[in-house]
Amino acid sequence: MVSHRPLATGERAGYREWAGLAVLALPTLLLAVDNSVLFLALPHLSEDLAPTGGQQLWIMDSYGFMIAGFLVTMGTLGDRVGRRRLLMSGAAAFGVVSVLAAYAPSAEALIAARALLGVAGATLMPSTLALITEMFTDRRQRALAIGVFMSCFMGGGVFGPVVGGFVLQRFWWGAVFLMGVPVMLLLLATGPLLLPRSRGSGRGRLDLISVALSLAAILPVIYGLKAIAGSGASWTALLVAAVGVGFGVLFVRRQRTLADPLLDLRLFANRSFSAALVILLFAMCLQGGVYLLVGQYLQMVEGLSPLAAGIWMAPPAVALGIGSVLSPLLARRFRPGVVIGGGLLLSVPGFLLLAVADHSGGPTLLVVATTIGFLGTAPIGALGIDLVVGSAPPEKAGAASSVSETSGEFGIAFGVAAFGSVGAAVYQRSVADAIPRGVPPEAADAARETLPGAVAAAEALPGGTAGELLGAAQQAFTTGMATVAGVCAVVVAVLAVLSLTVLRGLRTA
Repeated sequence: MVSHRPLATGERAGYREWAGLAVLALPTLLLAVDNSVLFLALPHLSEDLAPTGGQQLWIMDSYGFMIAGFLVTMGTLGDRVGRRRLLMSGAAAFGVVSVLAAYAPSAEALIAARALLGVAGATLMPSTLALITEMFTDRRQRALAIGVFMSCFMGGGVFGPVVGGFVLQRFWWGAVFLMGVPVMLLLLATGPLLLPRSRGSGRGRLDLISVALSLAAILPVIYGLKAIAGSGASWTALLVAAVGVGFGVLFVRRQRTLADPLLDLRLFANRSFSAALVILLFAMCLQGGVYLLVGQYLQMVEGLSPLAAGIWMAPPAVALGIGSVLSPLLARRFRPGVVIGGGLLLSVPGFLLLAVADHSGGPTLLVVATTIGFLGTAPIGALGIDLVVGSAPPEKAGAASSVSETSGEFGIAFGVAAFGSVGAAVYQRSVADAIPRGVPPEAADAARETLPGAVAAAEALPGGTAGELLGAAQQAFTTGMATVAGVCAVVVAVLAVLSLTVLRGLRTA
């Protein structure tokens, strides 16, 4: 095993550190792949496991929610027990649970496996970014390394749909989870050779009450928002969300009284950095929601195969990767608030085009619009994380990275839940009055629930009736996607103004 000498502040990294960055790209790529590939696998597992509309959303976002819920816990734990040790443990657990997800016999079992994958994934993300901060102490090199880190995360968005589509063409849906097993084995074999030991501070114990309070705050709020978006503002949904907010208040109060808090609230003292986290949260929210709907549209409206849909979904992810690498270079000449705000302004016409585009001519215009929208959100991913992590002392690197990644991961998961629910609500309202006469009640109920339900129901109907039902369902889904894109255009315009005002005085490396 190789012994690593910690780099002094400002010392330039050598070949071993850059090789270590390549190793750290493995879990980064895998986590991105595990998110994006399920967008294509959802229609296939829906045929096999027959999940309800609510179960489909939980299959999609339970993974991201558990990552978001445990990131702060795992970031603090890595600071105390050692980042490399936590990374290796998480890699082993992720590989084992990937097998369980691949062979899940029911929708409920798959939801549980996805949740466990989220817990394991939460051990990987903060450890990865904290180790990058530890290996690259020169500010320019660190900014570039974080840009590479983000491009790898976005590259997983390219790798996931294309390779996932190739796998789904030849194997059953569970095979997409098995792709993570060799990646984790490779990380376990090479990590001890190239990554610093990073023993951690060892100070303080992990406050389990704070862990429970953080989960009790996040999960009820998300459940309440999903219920409100799906079936309206019922008293039950509002009460559940209010309970989550109450636990959030208790969590904050407890952190203020602990000598070794789970979340150091002093990291939020600077208003500009807090604003960067908020912008990161909502930018990732837009990406997650739009990517989900576009993936379903390409397969169930355009009728593309999984591989073809994956190829069509690659340009937006490529744009994200390119933007993540270029953003630190632009920030050397322009202030980060200008780079971030300018990028977000670029996204506005992209999302507006997605909202008003005529999709009768094929997927080209849809993909162009999505690519423009995603390219503009790239700077906040690279520069926002650099602003947050670079501001923290070295011993708090894990906590700082977990805060930034919590914003990103929670944003993606929240976007899938919120925008997926908005799209589903618009779909259900639009399709309710458009179901043609002569459709059996069972098939009509399935079509009102989800577009995959309508596709499955149409297969059992006569040709003319099936075509009318499928056309009505596809038009309703397109209306829902356009509604979501319009909301995204408004949100991203507000974020651009916030970036150009609140972040205007900040500089990165």
